[in-house]
Amino acid sequence: MHPLVSTEELASLCAGEEPVVVVDTRWRLQGPPGSESYAEAHLPGAVFLDVDADLAGEPGDGGRHPLPDAAALQERLRAAGVRTGVPVVAYDDGDGSIAARLWWLLRWAGHEQVAVLDGGYAAWTAEGRPVTAEIPRSEPGDIQVRPGQLRVLDATEAARTAREGVLLDARAHPRYTGEVEPVDPRAGHIPGAINAPFTEHIGADGRWLPPEVLARRFAELGVTAGRPTGAYCGSGVTATSVVLALEVAGVAAAPALYAGSWSHWSRDPDRPAATGGQPG
Repeated sequence: MHPLVSTEELASLCAGEEPVVVVDTRWRLQGPPGSESYAEAHLPGAVFLDVDADLAGEPGDGGRHPLPDAAALQERLRAAGVRTGVPVVAYDDGDGSIAARLWWLLRWAGHEQVAVLDGGYAAWTAEGRPVTAEIPRSEPGDIQVRPGQLRVLDATEAARTAREGVLLDARAHPRYTGEVEPVDPRAGHIPGAINAPFTEHIGADGRWLPPEVLARRFAELGVTAGRPTGAYCGSGVTATSVVLALEVAGVAAAPALYAGSWSHWSRDPDRPAATGGQPG
């Protein structure tokens, strides 16, 4: 399954005889809760999974959105109706960076049939496609979570990737430079990391850029097929969209995620923090 599906493709999947699980992942760092938007209107048949409650562990030493416990994730996914071999399509109401968290988690858990809706909720509604406030009743799923199917970096490995390969910092430029830091203990970036804001994966129409355009962008950032590549962000959520974009572009082999990201790195005062516009 391609990691991105169009509104037309999703509509066709939903109208077909084969099952598909559609998941609303709307979430915003500063609120309001995505569950409120879901309650007002969502794609027909879509279930809701929350980044904080369902797609992450408890915040703490591992960061603000550490990877969830495998058993807990399996329970949440089964409650949402996720079944072995059944496609899952995730959407949000932004640039796909939140839906990418579910895409990445499912791939990490060993579920290959998963994609992000290109253009998300905005593209769906702009085309006059149906939405509803009706909450569906999901038949329990049977997914078996097998963690570790995608590469995950710890702090030491992230630092090594920044030195020996390409470590992409998905945050907005002012957070990368250290000009602002609204949520984490310290400002700045991992020394050697290159700024690659996740918002630059999307075109003016709200849809993902073509693979060849993404490939050129990553090539300009130093990503090559044989070079170790990783990504991080504030807490490991939006960086998953960098991993997705790298897969769409086809320019990096097994790009890795620093799951704890800056919220983990910055907790330790012994870890250095670079500032300014250069990798450092």
